[in-house]
Amino acid sequence: MVLGSDLRRRNGRGLAAAVVLALAAALTACGDDSGGDDTAPPSPTVEQPTTAEPSPTATGPADSAAAEKEIEENWEKFFDPAVPLKDKQDLLEDGDKMSQVLDSFSGDERGGQVEATVNKVAFTSPTEADVTYTLTLKGATVMPDATGTAVEQDDVWKVSVKTLCGLVGLSGNESPGPGC
Repeated sequence: MVLGSDLRRRNGRGLAAAVVLALAAALTACGDDSGGDDTAPPSPTVEQPTTAEPSPTATGPADSAAAEKEIEENWEKFFDPAVPLKDKQDLLEDGDKMSQVLDSFSGDERGGQVEATVNKVAFTSPTEADVTYTLTLKGATVMPDATGTAVEQDDVWKVSVKTLCGLVGLSGNESPGPGC
């Protein structure tokens, strides 16, 4: 038994040595300058730390705090049942073209009882943001982590058409109107 275990150990060492030799031969062949490809190997680069400040508009607007506040206010105003349709139209992307869809949403009994509270805003570009919000119906939470998008249009942060169309679709309305 001692003899057999000693052989296994030698075979393991022999295998390791063979692997090392094969790798050495392969590396030598790759570094062989005696012909073959004449292109020079790429020069290694070292990443230098930058001292310049990153651009504040890389993933969001220049004043993201003000934009976030405007999104929250406009989003909650848009979903406030007490706000007239004309005012909601001003807070909806392409609101002038989406009046039929907005009428369909607000005209639904449930649409007139829906409110929203913004939980989180994450900018995806200087003019778009993902919005996580809580949707309530008559004060009861119906969608605690609903998601939608806000877009900046005509210097105003608005609820996106796709967000409204998604909600109208959830209501079961098969023909919300043009634009959805």
